[in-house]
Order: sequence, then structure tokens, then C-alpha cells
Amino acid sequence: MTALILALIAGAVVGLTLGALGGGSSVLAVPALIYLLGFTPAAATTASLIIVTATSLTALYAHARAGQVRWKAGAAFAAAGILPAAAAGAASTHLPPAVLTIAFAATAVLSAVNMLRPADTVRPGSGDVQPGKAAGAGAGLGTLTGLLGVGGGFLAVPALVTVLAFEMEAAVGTSLLVITANSLASLATRSGAATSLDWTAIGPFIGTAILGAWDGKRMAAKVSGPRLQRIFAVVLLTVAAFMLADAVT
Repeated sequence: MTALILALIAGAVVGLTLGALGGGSSVLAVPALIYLLGFTPAAATTASLIIVTATSLTALYAHARAGQVRWKAGAAFAAAGILPAAAAGAASTHLPPAVLTIAFAATAVLSAVNMLRPADTVRPGSGDVQPGKAAGAGAGLGTLTGLLGVGGGFLAVPALVTVLAFEMEAAVGTSLLVITANSLASLATRSGAATSLDWTAIGPFIGTAILGAWDGKRMAAKVSGPRLQRIFAVVLLTVAAFMLADAVT
């Protein structure tokens, strides 16, 4: 019963984060799965991909209805990351738990620093899209998703704004398409690992995450985006410090 309650609470927090900020949810999902629900780092990254896929699909539907998804450009960006995501997903199952933990903590720090930057530091590109840069950004994001089980929304949105010259609303909506594609590609290489997961914890986690994502949208309308980002960044830095301390002791 305790594990069920923890899964429900963690899922709600992850969903709220996704709904309010449009990303960053998986950076909390992995530590929650490890330290609250007792998953190993490898199992947590696989479970996180399942959670990210479900919540991203839900959010993608909402953004698509609002006309904020650029399907053609998003599909091309995602295509560049599918093979790296699959390869990294297969490789991650052979990495030592401490390596995964340290790499994830570093990613959490990167996410926090990105959120603490002033909003005007991410500006739309000139409109001159360079295919090489777009492919490189897509491949890098796919690798991150496959290796650590994070959706990478905190990197996908700035990349779509600066590399593909998207407006912010279109970047957030299209990033969900990219995240979903990369997560599915990585999960395809982990089908065996997924069957051994504790679904009694993952199921409730996903359910409250989906519900929380809708509540997060309402929260974002009441609390300023920059303030939410600063609070979340502080939480991420605290989580990263804890994970690093745990990995080196």
C-alpha cells in the first residue's frame, strides 16, 4: 500500500511538471522510481520511458488540437534521433548503475541551468535552417533519451527554436512529437526489460501523471512560467546533488 501511495504521488508531481512547464517531467521520474519505489537505475530508465511516452502522447493530442504541432518538420527532426535512441537504449542496459546515476545527475544539472537562464537568452533563429545542425540536434536528443530514459523536452524546445526557427508555442507542441518518437524507438530495444518491471507501481504512476498534466496546464495559467521554472530548477539541483553523493559513496 505504501508503494502504491508513493507511485500515485510521484506520478502526480511528474504530470504537473509536464503540464506546467512542457518538459522536465522525466528528470524527476527516474529519481522517484529509484529512491521512492526501489527500482534499479536500469529499470528506472526503462520505466521512465514508458511514463514519458504515455504522458507525452496525452499532451501531444492537446497541442495538436490547438494547431501547435508542425508534423512534417517535427517528423524529420525526430527521424534523426530514432537510430541513436535505439542504439543508446540497448547500450544503457550494459552500463554500471553508478555510471547511469552520475550521467543522469549531470543531465539534471544541465536541465536546471537551462531553466535558470533568462527567458530572452533563447531566441528564434534567423529562419535559415541548416540541415546538418538540425540532424545533429535530433541525433543528440535521441541519444540522451535512449541512454537515460529522459524525454529531453528541456533540450528539444530550445533546439527547435534556435535551429529550426520555430515560435515557442510550436516548439513546445512539436517537441512532444519528437519525445514520443525517441521514447518509442528506445523502448523497442528494451522490450525484454519492460516485461520484468513492477507494473503495479508503473500503472498508477502513469495514471496520475496523465491527470496531473491537465492540472499542470491550469497551474501554469495562475503562476508565472519563470517562477515555476526557478522552483523546479532548485528541486533538480537538490536531486542531482543527492544522486551524485549516492553514486560516489
